[in-house]
Amino acid sequence: MFDLSGKTALVTGGNGGIGLAMARGLARSGASVVLVGRDAAKSAAAVEALKAQGLKADAVEADVTDEGSVQRLIAQVLERHGALHILVNNAGTNIRKPPQDLSLEDWNTVLDTNLTSAFLCSRAAHAPMKAAGAGKVINIGSMMSIFGAPYAPAYGASKGGIVQFTRSLATAWAADNIQANAVLPGGIDTELTRKARDQVQGLNERVLARTPAGRWGVPPDLAGIAVFLASSASDFITGTAIPVDGGYSIA
Repeated sequence: MFDLSGKTALVTGGNGGIGLAMARGLARSGASVVLVGRDAAKSAAAVEALKAQGLKADAVEADVTDEGSVQRLIAQVLERHGALHILVNNAGTNIRKPPQDLSLEDWNTVLDTNLTSAFLCSRAAHAPMKAAGAGKVINIGSMMSIFGAPYAPAYGASKGGIVQFTRSLATAWAADNIQANAVLPGGIDTELTRKARDQVQGLNERVLARTPAGRWGVPPDLAGIAVFLASSASDFITGTAIPVDGGYSIA
């Protein structure tokens, strides 16, 4: 039920953090994973690390905020692997400022990276998934899809948008046997959240106090949900937004 042998999975922002952990989980379940990022050296190192574990991995350098770059990305994946079955839209960034201090350039940078990239990659992936007879889209949201924060207006807007975009994909593409779901990570220990803890006083203590699990998550905590949502085990699940947060959202 969770076997991904013969499947090709594309993971944006897949050369580190949550993206790489998800890619590793997919590869361990049999998928051929393609890591996408703008840092070719970092992607190459991630691919070598996966291959050293006997996993099938590849990398493509692309700017997922650029329409032409995304089209070339999908063409390369199809040329190298013949098909595309799984898309993980994980590329993301944040600029932590209150709304009154956020420039339009800041806003556009975050929205383009977090939300527009998911639209461009999903749109480009539709035709090959439909041709394959099935597909899985996994969009990475956030606790900021649910809660507000004074220092994350653009990030919160982008991640709230991810949830609604996921629902639109789910309803639009159900007839093509393509399921789309969102994952909402809680406090996960990554380079991005380490910067947040440096910039936002008291954040570490607040997250720990509210999380019933009593700890920050680690990227491998996201591997299982990625495998589940990419596999036939989730064929009747679409349009959902699933927290992976140690209980943060219910406390």
